[in-house]
Amino acid sequence: MAAPPPRGPGAAASAALDELSRNLTYGALGAGNGSLSGAWYRRNQIHLFGVLLAILGNLVISVSLNIQKYSHLQLAHQEHPRPHFKSVLWWSGIILMAVGETGNFAAYGFAPITLIAPLGCMSVTGSAIISVMFLKENLRASDLLGMTLAFAGTYLLVNFAPNITQDISAITVQYSFVGWQFMTYGILEILIFCILLYFHKRKGMKHIVILLTLVALLASLTVISVKAVSGMIAFSVTDKMQLTYPIFYIMFIIMIASCVFQVKLLNQATKLYNTATVVPINHTFFTISAIIAGIIFYKEFLGATFLTIFIYLFGCFLSFLGVVLVTRNRGKERLPQSYIDIGHVPGKQTLDKIQPDSNSLSYGTLPDGSDSTKSPSGEKKEV
Repeated sequence: MAAPPPRGPGAAASAALDELSRNLTYGALGAGNGSLSGAWYRRNQIHLFGVLLAILGNLVISVSLNIQKYSHLQLAHQEHPRPHFKSVLWWSGIILMAVGETGNFAAYGFAPITLIAPLGCMSVTGSAIISVMFLKENLRASDLLGMTLAFAGTYLLVNFAPNITQDISAITVQYSFVGWQFMTYGILEILIFCILLYFHKRKGMKHIVILLTLVALLASLTVISVKAVSGMIAFSVTDKMQLTYPIFYIMFIIMIASCVFQVKLLNQATKLYNTATVVPINHTFFTISAIIAGIIFYKEFLGATFLTIFIYLFGCFLSFLGVVLVTRNRGKERLPQSYIDIGHVPGKQTLDKIQPDSNSLSYGTLPDGSDSTKSPSGEKKEV
């Protein structure tokens, strides 16, 4: 006859620790533990739903960006271009972007931050594919290699990201918010942010690393608050109402404020630097910041083995490298010019271009800068 299980506070604590250890077991050997097995699918079903939402959201964002780009191209070729905000096509891109961001927002309620944040590489690779198919941009060898690396990194991320399911309630968020780990992290982040902001505003330092580090520091607060708000809304739908707790509105305010200032700083970076430079650096900084925030606030890697962490970080590295290769030198591509360069007409030999760059001060003049022509006898005549 089996002995009855021990009772008491100590036994309850031991049972809770045993359950926690089972939930935080990574890569355990055994039947049906592969990523394509039914057991793995059932264990990660809720996470896969979040992954699907994030991937679809990023692909919709890719479509929206290309629609906006196509709208700008159309307006640029009009004889009398109108403002872009009066274009129906441009507004349809904005609406699709809102839909995609909503999908990303919902994804944080179903999967860990450390799983959702790196999937932003899908937006970059998806945008490259769509621009090749519909905007007839060139497909380079670096694009194919970058897409392959990004997809391989995504596969590793999905398989080796934290396999932990959390019910994000108001009490859980409040407990983490006042915990010493997040308080220490928050103080350090505020100090670094203030120092960088001082050099940026007072000293006039506009280096891309300073700007995008400020964006990443704000992004860590954004992902923490987004997951908290999304998780509490999901918990309210499936279990008990959480929207009456003050912590929900505190997180909501943090989410909105951090998003606004993050977009403002990111716009400054895109005005000062090429998009092909901003996108990969911002993706890398954002992902690293989000992973650190998820580890500290939600303890998403608690109990993970060294091998699991190593393969996960390697997947992140592959996605970073893929984004760099896809965006490399894309900023050097220019819009088609609306004038004819006579120097490039086959069979015609000229010394200079008839019409120089439209952005230069000599636009519409001859090479010596004067509005004059020559007669057959060689004398200059003023126009």
